[in-house]
Amino acid sequence: MKSPPASRYNVGQLLFIGLVFHLVYIGSVFDCYFTSPVVKGMTPVAVPHSEAKRLVLIVGDGLRADLLFSLNPFEGIPEAPKVVAPYLREVVESRGAFGISHTRVPTESRPGHVAIIAGMYEDVSAVTKGWKSNPVDFDSVFNQSSTTFSFGSPDILPMFARGAVPGRVRTWCYDEEDEDFTKDARALDVWVLEQLQTLFRNASSDPILANQLKADGTVFFLHLLGLDTTGHSYRPHSKEYMQNIQVVDEIVEQTERLFSDYFRDDQTSFIFTADHGMSVIGNHGDGHPDNTRTPLIAWGAGIRGPLPDSSPSSHDEYSQPWELNNLLRRDIEQADIAALMTSLLGTQWPVNSVGVLPDTDSSRPGYLAPRKGDEAIAQASFVNAKALMEHYRVKHEMKRERTLFYRPFKALEGSAGMAVPPKVSMIQAIQAAIDAQDWTSARKESVILIETALEGLRYLQTYDRFLIRAIVTVAYVGWAAYSSLYIFRPLEQLKPGSSRIPSSPINTALSLAVLLSFWTVFALQRSPWTFYLYVAFPCYFWHQFLAQATRSQLPLLQGSGLARRVISVVLVVGVLQCMTLAYTHREIWSFGLVLIGVVWPLTSWSWDVLKDRLGLYLAWMVSCLITAVFPMLPVDKSENLFAIMSGGVLMIAFGLVSWSCFAQGTGSKRLSTLLTSQLMLIALAMWVTYGSVLSLQAKTGLPVLNQYLGWMILVTSSILPFIHRVQLPNAATKTTIYVIAFGACFIILSISIEGLFYLAYTATLQIWIEVEAALRHGGEQEPETRTRSKSKSYEFRPDDLRIALFFLFFVQIAFFGTGNVASISSFYLEPVYRLVPIFSPFLMAALLIFKIVAPYVILSISFSTLNARLHLPPFSLFLVALTLTDGMTLTFFYKVSDTGSWLEIGQSISFFCITSLLLLWSAGICAAGEYLMSDVLSPERAKVE
Repeated sequence: MKSPPASRYNVGQLLFIGLVFHLVYIGSVFDCYFTSPVVKGMTPVAVPHSEAKRLVLIVGDGLRADLLFSLNPFEGIPEAPKVVAPYLREVVESRGAFGISHTRVPTESRPGHVAIIAGMYEDVSAVTKGWKSNPVDFDSVFNQSSTTFSFGSPDILPMFARGAVPGRVRTWCYDEEDEDFTKDARALDVWVLEQLQTLFRNASSDPILANQLKADGTVFFLHLLGLDTTGHSYRPHSKEYMQNIQVVDEIVEQTERLFSDYFRDDQTSFIFTADHGMSVIGNHGDGHPDNTRTPLIAWGAGIRGPLPDSSPSSHDEYSQPWELNNLLRRDIEQADIAALMTSLLGTQWPVNSVGVLPDTDSSRPGYLAPRKGDEAIAQASFVNAKALMEHYRVKHEMKRERTLFYRPFKALEGSAGMAVPPKVSMIQAIQAAIDAQDWTSARKESVILIETALEGLRYLQTYDRFLIRAIVTVAYVGWAAYSSLYIFRPLEQLKPGSSRIPSSPINTALSLAVLLSFWTVFALQRSPWTFYLYVAFPCYFWHQFLAQATRSQLPLLQGSGLARRVISVVLVVGVLQCMTLAYTHREIWSFGLVLIGVVWPLTSWSWDVLKDRLGLYLAWMVSCLITAVFPMLPVDKSENLFAIMSGGVLMIAFGLVSWSCFAQGTGSKRLSTLLTSQLMLIALAMWVTYGSVLSLQAKTGLPVLNQYLGWMILVTSSILPFIHRVQLPNAATKTTIYVIAFGACFIILSISIEGLFYLAYTATLQIWIEVEAALRHGGEQEPETRTRSKSKSYEFRPDDLRIALFFLFFVQIAFFGTGNVASISSFYLEPVYRLVPIFSPFLMAALLIFKIVAPYVILSISFSTLNARLHLPPFSLFLVALTLTDGMTLTFFYKVSDTGSWLEIGQSISFFCITSLLLLWSAGICAAGEYLMSDVLSPERAKVE
């Protein structure tokens, strides 16, 4: 008998195209919503008056506003002071202005410092530029100063020095090795103060340095990293974090005294703030309010003192614990700090700044108390408006030159018949008010122009959004249509002898015409190179789909089964939308597990299957219910050594049971040795982790032996299943080897219950395989099914749709079973310190990613085993899932927001990236699963094409 002809559908080709497509389209969310605002060619505008000769900027990296301002913020700590920062509170109450500086996502050090110092918000992808390797390639307050003396972290200071005029920004940094998370981080902040003291001492014998220090427009930048390091290590509500705030408070006091003693002229302005906050679990990066609300305190030359609270009150529920209700709280956006510093120094406005001077709005107090009063504020406000208009002018001209059929921003450009455009008349009105010394009117007109200019900048920033959204929608729908071809396989319905369906010349010509038309427009408009790729994919997808779709698919839309098919589509869409809701409502994951574990068998299984497979049903129900507990548990976890050790004990128990079931039955000594080695590594991991946790909690640092042993165990255990030479008898044995192999990871890198979840999740997957095999084959029918499968390609069955949805569900559960679906920063760093005690962001991220990947390896081999048990060709079920998944991706793409609360912005970006990458990753691991299990699955799988 001749073997079946080779399939015309290469699954590897589909997966490769899908991989490239999804990787490319990850960038679409940034091109659509978060393009870089940096442009060149603006003419700087200078503030005509200075209020101070010098300015001191102190940034408490990772400081939360509530923990600085509140009374009794550390009530749970014995002997904690009522006022944790008495000097800064005295400044607030007697001689300074205060409020909250609202940051934007990503709440990381680089974007935060760029907003403070340059007055602009980098696009969200700026966090990928790193902390120190890339210079800041735009203007900043530092670059406009006479000289900036900066002290602090090597992760922050060098990037501003490289981006400024050579020699203008001088830096003093400690070594990277000093950023040790297991040591007292307060020493880093003390080092900064000591270097500042040394600088002033050196000035007594260095006249050149003394002249630089006393020059007008000098900036001193103190970057205090200790709070960020301490928050990561011990969390922000710890005694260590409290003590670090006290050290920062003392440094601020000594810094002010140092400047007072040296200069003796009261010409120094002080700004104290933070680049970002800190979540309850000691992380940051997302848009949670704990990360976006940072303190701002300003005092010294040119800055007003405290004012009585306004009516209505400037305070809300968040600031009630501060007990500062009698004083005005003045909140600003983080980029506004750069505008404030520029106005104090009287330097040129940073050309890329979108910050707004808080004092511009005459309806409420700002931060300034200038010597020339309202005149100086009006002049500074006008400069603020002109700087933004210059920014708008350059972007407007660039867009006009590069865009076909350009539609200008009417609020500033007006209509074609207007003799004087609104932007000119608005500037003339402000100048006239200033000439008439009508300072209030000048400020009001400046506010209007600033708001209009910002709207114009946003209009230009989002000019291409509609086009990108349309392309993305057509592309994702096209991908679903294209991947469905690999399910229904219309080419294989052709008569023997025909190679493929003749492609319609009209279809090909239309596809090429659309592609070339878009490429021509993009070339004329000098659009980013990614735009060419964005439009190429949908043209290819739809060309292939229309070329292969034949009349053989028309019966799907006709006949008595149409209503059932419509209901199925509605149910699938409903399930996918429920999964999108589960990203913000964790209880939906638990509800889903209860639904598939309890309700589904009772409503869908036949009575004969329930009766014959009662034990299987009970096991399935129990495993689903146990797994359902984890998404219901609180997200914020503290280090729990008992839970970690419990997970280790259960892993060893699982290994012993598996050993008795598999190893003894085969009589293989080599297999017994392999299992014994793995269990010994689990036990050793428990011992090392126990010692490391106690040592770190005691603040004695991470023992070097524990660090080396931890790395050795993690690496050895993880690679052992891939390098051993033991012949494994079946899929169950090989799955056990992989499950135990990653057990060490879930001990060393766990903070609490992750190991327990890993075991429950694994058990659910293994029982799922048995459930689906029992339902598909019904026991005695399995051999017959195998015989039939040998001569046929994959044929879609309605039940495969449900299995694909189950797979998508388990993909999400693997990622979010113990994490916070609202925040990427919910992955804890404490366990990473057991291996990497010194700050190394990329190595730490690699360990966290490895921990995320581990359950997917088990999912991949389980899904591959399921394909084989159902006697389907490789990737058959995954192809169905691949067609469905971008329904979630497209939903989240439209939900991405660049306005509203920072929490909403951060979540929307995270959700889109997660849905795009999770199934992309699943495709890779499904391929890996087929490879890893090929030797044990080949006897079980029918040889089908």
